Amino acid sequence: MNLLMICLTLLLSLQTSSCTPCKFPAIINFGDSNSDTGGLSATFGPAPPPNGETFFHMPAGRFSDGRLIIDFIAKSFGLAYLSAYLDSLGTNFSHGANFATAGSTIMQPSAPLNKGGYSPFSLQVQVSQFAQFKSRSQMISKKGKVFKSLMPKKDYFKKALYTIDIGQNDLTELFFSNQSADDYIPLTMKVFSDVVEEVYKHGGRYFWIHNTGPLGCLTYVLLRRPSSSMELDPVGCAVIFNKLAQKFNNMLNETVTQLRKDLPSATFIYVDVYSAKYNLFSKAEKYGFEKPLRTCCGYGGGEYNFDFNVRCGDKGIVEGEEVLLGKSCSHPEKSIIWDGVHYTEAANKWVFNEIATGKYSHPSLPLCKVCY
Repeated sequence: MNLLMICLTLLLSLQTSSCTPCKFPAIINFGDSNSDTGGLSATFGPAPPPNGETFFHMPAGRFSDGRLIIDFIAKSFGLAYLSAYLDSLGTNFSHGANFATAGSTIMQPSAPLNKGGYSPFSLQVQVSQFAQFKSRSQMISKKGKVFKSLMPKKDYFKKALYTIDIGQNDLTELFFSNQSADDYIPLTMKVFSDVVEEVYKHGGRYFWIHNTGPLGCLTYVLLRRPSSSMELDPVGCAVIFNKLAQKFNNMLNETVTQLRKDLPSATFIYVDVYSAKYNLFSKAEKYGFEKPLRTCCGYGGGEYNFDFNVRCGDKGIVEGEEVLLGKSCSHPEKSIIWDGVHYTEAANKWVFNEIATGKYSHPSLPLCKVCY
C-alpha cells in the first residue's frame, strides 16, 4: 500500500470510528462573559442571585443560571471546571486557567467599566496574565506539597487545549460608537493574530476558536436599535447587527486561515458558533425551547421582559421593603436568553452538543479529535 493510500485509510478511520477523546491535561481559555467562570466577579463583585441557580444552586461567577460552553468543554475531557485566574480564593490551576472576564474586548477599551465602558482585561491583558501565570506557576510548584498540587505541570502548556471566545463586546462598541467596520474590524484582527502568535511562543499548539454569535437576536441589542423601523428577520432578530457579526466572522475566518499558514505546526479549529446559535433561535420549538427572544431573568414583562434599569438580580424598594425585581422565569430550561445578554445553561449545553460534533468546525474535526 503506497503512502497516499495509507493516509486516506487513516483519515477515513478517524472520521468513521467512535470518538476517542484527546488527553488534554489542561485547558487555557481567553474570552469575555460567554466563557467567564468568575474573573469579573472576583474583581468587581459577584454576579448576584439568581445567577447560578440551576446547576450550582448559588452564584458561581457565571452570567447564567448554570454552566457555560467552556464548562461543558472541560467536562468532555474529564477535567474540572476552570478556575478564573483573577479568583484568589479556593482556586486549583492544575488542570488549566481561565483568563476570560465579562465585558472584555479584543481592542483596548475606550472607556472604563465604571463609566459605561468595558472590562480593563482586554485580550492583550489576558495574554500578559497568561505569560505571568506560566512562569509564576512553575516557581510556586517548586515549593512542593500543596503548592505543587495546585499548579499545572511544565509540559502541560504545550499539551493544553487553548480556547478563545471573544468579539461580541467589540461589535457593540463598534456599532454604537458609529465607527467604520471596514476600519475597525481589521484592527481587531491584527490584535487577535498578534495575541495568538504570542500564545504560540509560549508553547500553545492546539487552538479551538469560536466566532461571535448572532448579536441581533439578543435582547440588549434589540432594544437599542436606532429606530423601531429597523429591519427584523423572520425570527425577529435585527438584521443589521447580525450582518455586522457575519462581517466580523468572515474576517476572523480569514485571520485563522492565515495563522494556519504562518504557524503550520499548530492546529487551528475555527468554530462557527454563529450558525449553531442562530439555528437554535430559528428552530427553538423544535428543540424544546419557548419564546426564543424573551429574557428569562429580567423585568418588565412584555415581549422581551427586559429593562436596562433593572437587570437580572437587581433589587428595589416596594411598599417600603427591599424585594428582588430582576427575577428568573419559572422554566429556565425552556429559555435561550438568560439575562438579555447571555445564554441559559440549557442553551449553552445545546450549542456545545452541536459544535462538539465538528459539523460547525473548519476543518471539520470534532472537539474530541483536535489533538489528532
